[in-house]
Parts: sequence; structure tokens; C-alpha cells
Amino acid sequence: MFFIYGEPSVSYLENEQVFEPTKKKKKMGRSLLSQFLNLSNACPRFTSCGISSKSQRALPMIHRNLLPVVGGVNSHRCYCSLSSPEPTVSESSSTSIKKRIVSGVQPTGSIHLGNYLGAIKNWVSLQDKYETLFFIVDLHAITLPYDVQQLSKATRDTAALYLACGVDTSKASVFVQSHVRAHVELMWLLSSATPIGWLNRMIQFKEKSRKAGDENVGVGLLTYPVLMASDILLYQSDLVPVGEDQKQHLELTRELAERVNHLYGGRKWKKLGGRGGLIFKVPEPLIPPAGARVMSLTDGLSKMSKSAISDQSRINLLDSKDAIANKIKRCKTDSFPGLEFDNADRPECNNLLSVYQIITNKTKEEVAHECQDMNWGVFKTVLTDALIDHLHPIQTRYEEIMSDTGYLDQVLAEGASKASDIADVTLSNVYQAMGFLKR
Repeated sequence: MFFIYGEPSVSYLENEQVFEPTKKKKKMGRSLLSQFLNLSNACPRFTSCGISSKSQRALPMIHRNLLPVVGGVNSHRCYCSLSSPEPTVSESSSTSIKKRIVSGVQPTGSIHLGNYLGAIKNWVSLQDKYETLFFIVDLHAITLPYDVQQLSKATRDTAALYLACGVDTSKASVFVQSHVRAHVELMWLLSSATPIGWLNRMIQFKEKSRKAGDENVGVGLLTYPVLMASDILLYQSDLVPVGEDQKQHLELTRELAERVNHLYGGRKWKKLGGRGGLIFKVPEPLIPPAGARVMSLTDGLSKMSKSAISDQSRINLLDSKDAIANKIKRCKTDSFPGLEFDNADRPECNNLLSVYQIITNKTKEEVAHECQDMNWGVFKTVLTDALIDHLHPIQTRYEEIMSDTGYLDQVLAEGASKASDIADVTLSNVYQAMGFLKR
């Protein structure tokens, strides 16, 4: 419970003298002071704002039984909040509120080992600790030329792989981005507040536009980070799992959240009938300690990517045993003796050891000790067997899910419904704070 002292205003001292109230006012003052002291003794948290420096210096004199006067001449306005000792929120109940995480993967191309180890595998552990929403980011998939006939199928395949990898729909909401219309609406609203210079500096836009050529680059590729910001801010996310290459996009999201909060939040929003305060929560990055960036099998300095021309550069989650064995056998290595982590001259070695470490759930020290005296021939066989053993249950579960299309449709529909319930509240607040007529 909070007691707000506003009108009439309360003045503790003026020119370091106490005004003499009438007997009636003295009685009222003593009553107020009695309540104040009882509350402050029980719960000594006291905050104030809008008090002049002179009054702030005088506040400690309350302990000398100087009474506050209501309605004194030239009194200062003091807005004070007192925390009542009842009800008390226990530590266990406060920690039971889970922080929220959102993340997603594009349905273009095949889900590969980099997507899995860098994102999806981590989701499985995160869903036990956080409130999680995982979606298939199909709206992002059209920012570059794509196969129209394959988009729908790829979206379903990606959703099925989420589940096959261990995402539990009793703990996490799984949905398709385009099935929650608030993503696009919020993107447009955020676009109006996004300086063009912020988008021009994005590294991924520069790299992809250079590769694709001006004729093949749409505006969507430039505004991609705004849609990404919408994806995150729409759900008032606390944390966002990101790889190192996505940190710049998340930083833009954070800057945009702060900008919108400043432009439209606080008192400006309250004057329009809103609750005031922050419109968006400013999210923090969550970068896994290992596996955040799995590198190409053909170049240890390049990220494993769906867009790479050669399929030899990646292990797809649905690759056959023979395909996995062939890719590992032909992957790029080096001529150094033994195997080791963290040697800048051996990026491929570090990458393959990291992959082996994650899929076997071993520590870095255990893998370093196990593999330090191995040659590449022996290690490639060990890595191949470990990959096949790890991916086989995922592939089996994927086939089961895809054989029951009704189940998958139901999962996506329920996920979109839960996501929309959260998203619509945020979107409504943004419309209100930006001054739109209520629907």
C-alpha cells in the first residue's frame, strides 16, 4: 500500500523555522506523524521527489519531534511514498516470477548444426528456467530472394524440428511469426521512430546487400532490424539468446526501446490516459558460453550458414549417416600435431573440438585431455559417430511429428494464441502512447 502526499502540500520547514499551526492542525499533524513513524519504523524505506535542497537538508530534524504543517505559507510540494509492512512479499514468491525469453530461426534452407547448437539446443535448457516463446521467423525469410513454393513447407519443417530437438509445448509457446499480426503493426510504429542512420550502419545489411546486388535488395533488408526489434519488444522480453553476430541488432533494439520510452512514455503517456512509465522493457543479451557460433566445415573463420553455396560447409539436422560421415571426412583441417582449443592459428581445430564438446556434454578440459594426442583421422571417426548418435533421436522424432499434421497445426495455433494475448497488450499501449484514436 502506498500513501501519496500531494494536495494539500506538506512543508516540513521554511527558512529553517517551523510554522505554528492552529490546535486543530497540530492535532492533524500529530496524527499524520504518528502514522508516518509507525510505518517508517516497521518498513524504513522512504522515498521522495520534488523536494528543494533546503527542505532535504531539513528532513533529518523530524527526529527532534518537529511536526509537519499542512498548507503552510510558501510550502514546498512533497510527493512521498511509504511502503506498508503488509502484505509482505516473500523471497520465494518474488523469485517464482520467471523472466521472459523470445527467440526464433528463419525457415529458409535446412536447419543445420549451427542453428541447433547455437540456438535450439540451448532453448531446451532455458525453457525450464524462464517463460519462453520460440517462433519461426517467416517474415524475415522474405528479405532476400526465396523459393515461394517452399516457404510454407520449410516453416512446418522448422516447427517440427523445434519439437524434435526437445522444445516442450507445456513449457514454451511455439508459433509462426506471421500468425501474430502485431509483429508487423509494431514494426511500422517503430519504423517511424527509427533514425535512418541507425539502419545504415548495420553490418549485416552492408554485407548482404553487397553480395546480392542493388537490383535484388529490397527495403525489407534495410528495415530487418526494426522487425527484429518488434519481435523482441512486443513480448516485453527480459533476455534474448543471441550469437556474437547478432549483438549489433540487439543493441539497436535496446536503443530503440529507450528512444520510444523517452519520446512517448512517462508523463506524456499518462496524460493520454495510459499508466505512464516505460512502454518497453529494455532487454539484455543472453550469450551461451559455448556453441554460440559454430563455424563452417570448409572455413573455420566463417560462420556455418544456410546461405553458403556449398552444402559441404554444414551438417544439416536431417542429413543421413552417410552424408554426415562424408562431410566430416572431407572437412577442412590443418597439419599441426595433436588437437587443441583456442589456438588462433587453428580455427578449424577449435571449431570441431567445440562441436564435439557440446554434443557429448563433456567439459572443455575433458575433451582437451581426450583428444590432445589424436590425429585427424582418429578424431574425425570419433566426431562422426558422436554426431550420428546425437542426431538420430532428433531425426526419428521429427518423422513422427511430420506424420501427424493435425498435431503440429494444433501446437502452432495454440502458440500463436498465447503469443497474441501478450503482444496485443503491448501493441495497444504503444498505439495509446503515440496518440492514436482508440479502436
